[in-house]
Amino acid sequence: MKITILGSGTSHGVPMIGCNCEVCTSANPKNHRMRPSIAVEGPGGTILIDTTPELRLQSIKTGLNHVDAVLITHTHADHIFGMDDLRRFNDLGGHDIPVYGSPEVLEDIQRIYRYVFVQTQVGGGKPRLQLRVAENIMEICGLNISCFTVLHGKLEVQSYRFEDPTTGKSFAYVTDVSIIPETVKHFLNNLDLLILDAVRYEPHPTHFGLYQALDVIANARPAAALLTHLSHHFDHDRLCQETPPHVEPAFDGQIIDLLSVPASVPCEITNLLSSS
Repeated sequence: MKITILGSGTSHGVPMIGCNCEVCTSANPKNHRMRPSIAVEGPGGTILIDTTPELRLQSIKTGLNHVDAVLITHTHADHIFGMDDLRRFNDLGGHDIPVYGSPEVLEDIQRIYRYVFVQTQVGGGKPRLQLRVAENIMEICGLNISCFTVLHGKLEVQSYRFEDPTTGKSFAYVTDVSIIPETVKHFLNNLDLLILDAVRYEPHPTHFGLYQALDVIANARPAAALLTHLSHHFDHDRLCQETPPHVEPAFDGQIIDLLSVPASVPCEITNLLSSS
């Protein structure tokens, strides 16, 4: 099971428009963050989580050229406003793409992308999507996926836990979260990797601050954790020094293979994942 971090930034992205702060003007490419999304490669294909406004750019940068299914966390603009770019993956794969989400998410998609689901003139092209309700337990692309709900302020957001039935490796992706209900915390147990929202140092009304995220990680005790949805408050190298050895900021283009971690992953996490 291979995970590619397509984007690790907050809704503004980094650099942020009109900002001349140290991080926004940094020459370190790990401080350049597109909107948050990942691609998960299983034995039966590739699953995309969210379709950010930079989906085209993310795909070109990382060499993503095949998508077999899409999981949506929620319908804020930074998570779905690249959905039209799925039409290129229709062409490459020669098939419709199933898009999974809560009933409310699917209703929003039909409203926002109305032209996709009604008869329109020939020409220009549009994505061919099959909207499907995300079940509590699903099997997609050879992976066992559990869908569970966390809170983004008062908004319900879908999080996903992935398990490879062949290797037993598992990870969870929890973005845009300020509260993890007690009833779903068990989904974070016994993970090889947890990818978790941390938007800034101090608490935020609808996101974890850094220390809240670190508390969740300490309680869940994954073998390793990556922080995502990062704003310009975080310098990558400085944050690496401020977090425990098994916790690091994600960065755009990062690849994590839960079976054989490549050298592009920071050494601390490489050692943890390869020995778990």
